Amino acid sequence: MPIAKVNGQLIYYADSGGNHPAVIFAHGFFMDHTMFDAQVEMLLKQFRCIAWDQRGFGKTPAPGPFSYWDSAHDALALLDYLQIDQAVFVGMSQGGFLSLRAALSCKERVRGLVLIGSEAGINTDEEKEGYRQVFDQWQSNGPSGEVGQFVGNLLFGEPALTQKWLPVWEARERSSLMHPAQTLLSRDDITARLPDITCPVLVVHGTDDMAITIDKAQAVAAAVPDCHGLVRIQGAGHAPNMTHADEVNSALVQFLDELAV
Repeated sequence: MPIAKVNGQLIYYADSGGNHPAVIFAHGFFMDHTMFDAQVEMLLKQFRCIAWDQRGFGKTPAPGPFSYWDSAHDALALLDYLQIDQAVFVGMSQGGFLSLRAALSCKERVRGLVLIGSEAGINTDEEKEGYRQVFDQWQSNGPSGEVGQFVGNLLFGEPALTQKWLPVWEARERSSLMHPAQTLLSRDDITARLPDITCPVLVVHGTDDMAITIDKAQAVAAAVPDCHGLVRIQGAGHAPNMTHADEVNSALVQFLDELAV
């Protein structure tokens, strides 16, 4: 089991290896590195694909409080561990939160940035309260019942995918959500710093995303200096790379070709 002891953490990761240009994938909340299987499978012959579990998800523990700035440094430290100087960062939802912060923290390491179902801002007080109720139910009762169905619908909007992930969620320690939930709810607003992100950026967003509405993606696309477009995935929800993989993969390949990485 590949585990990197970096940044004071034990980070589980999957690495396709080779000397190809690197792409590092950062998953969304509730998920793990496998949510990018369709993208890795498509790219691994031309790119070195690194997908990793963030603190509190998959096989990476979260022993204490942390921020998305810490998660950004986890990703950068993982690249150091793998002796990779520069990579394209692909982040879905909270994976985008940390990828944006990586681009702000160490811009020479981020060759490009792909944001899927993500944003630069924060939740409203009403949204935070709603998420707190979900997290409380999850930690008290697990993902069985209505809360698991709600999360699955929010992420995928496809019952088959929800049924696939429910056993994965059930197998996890419920307490593992405690610190990541606090990180999500207490994150800082970096909207004003978007003009400082100088690398090429591609924004990909589902038109039916209920977790992060598409107007927030539009705001990011308008604010970064080198945006290569906002790709609207028609009818997709919060995780279009899973539900509409062909469309997302096509946009991703075109972006990587534009970077000539």
